[in-house]
Amino acid sequence: MKFFIDTADLKEISEAHALGVLDGVTTNPSLMAKSGITGQQNILAHYVKICEMVEGDVSAEVIATDFAGMVREGEMLSELHPNIVVKVPMIADGVKALKYFSGKGIRTNCTLVFSAGQAILAAKAGASMVSPFMGRIDDTNWDGVSLIEQIVGIYGNYGFATEVLAASIRSSLHIVQCAEVGADIVTCPLSSITGLLKHPLTDVGLEKFLADYRKGNPV
Repeated sequence: MKFFIDTADLKEISEAHALGVLDGVTTNPSLMAKSGITGQQNILAHYVKICEMVEGDVSAEVIATDFAGMVREGEMLSELHPNIVVKVPMIADGVKALKYFSGKGIRTNCTLVFSAGQAILAAKAGASMVSPFMGRIDDTNWDGVSLIEQIVGIYGNYGFATEVLAASIRSSLHIVQCAEVGADIVTCPLSSITGLLKHPLTDVGLEKFLADYRKGNPV
């Protein structure tokens, strides 16, 4: 399973990369704004900076909601760097755009997916990735992990090449659960990734090892 970090913060990307487990980055206009990146030219330049920091895919989202606008923006984004994956919303014109980009060899990430039916449409249209928002589904008292498992199963039934990218990850537990049901990718905050490092028995064991060493090797 690949690990993507969901951020536009270069420091967080650098920290995740330093761990040696980072496979890519996803971001969106909200995350850009959160990092203080505004204005189209600044946003485009920031995408390039992110691409230069990681070796894997970098999802860059279109703003337009009409077919012509998504095509125009997507083609522009794809030309910024070979690592760019064009992020397209799950709407009717978005599905049309996915089909268009697929025919042009432009990789895509279909975002804002909340049902297996939507995931089927995205795969049929040739999306490279599909992003079910499991955390937001959990917020509505439904089971986000079950949706990931359902999509993985359907794609396996029919041999769809579309990767399942579990998005809206809220915890380290979500990451483990996605791995259990076969998600291809998870995209999450840095805190969810570093949270995988933590276990109280690890802390206790390390402290004991160090205490025993100090007993035999007094300063």
